[in-house]
Amino acid sequence: MAIGDWTAKLNQDPEPVVKRMPATRAGMKKGDLILLPSARLVDDFIRAIPRGKSVSLLDLRATMARRHKADGTCPVYLGYRLRTVAEAAFEALERGAKLNQITPIWRVLDEKALTLKKLSAERATLILAQRRKERI
Repeated sequence: MAIGDWTAKLNQDPEPVVKRMPATRAGMKKGDLILLPSARLVDDFIRAIPRGKSVSLLDLRATMARRHKADGTCPVYLGYRLRTVAEAAFEALERGAKLNQITPIWRVLDEKALTLKKLSAERATLILAQRRKERI
């Protein structure tokens, strides 16, 4: 993707949707209400996490689901949205934003996060360094 593509994706993402699970999967039962988060929703959630604090992906999923009166948050959709948020944050850095001006994705992505493995080694290293810097 070219510079700006992820940022455009972040800003053009549809609103979050809550719908019934058509089948049992991803820890959800058929008929459960599942949140399909937008990238903007995920970005806003992460920006609200205070410096020096982290939120596990399980807690992020549970909290977002509760806020939208759903039984759960789709882990697949969340993974896509986390990648969009992370890549858009790095695009902002490439355009000259300071680290304290971007979405602090390191407050949710740790060394075990699948999304971290989809980022370049340089970006993953920066995320892990920020986690150490904030002692999270």
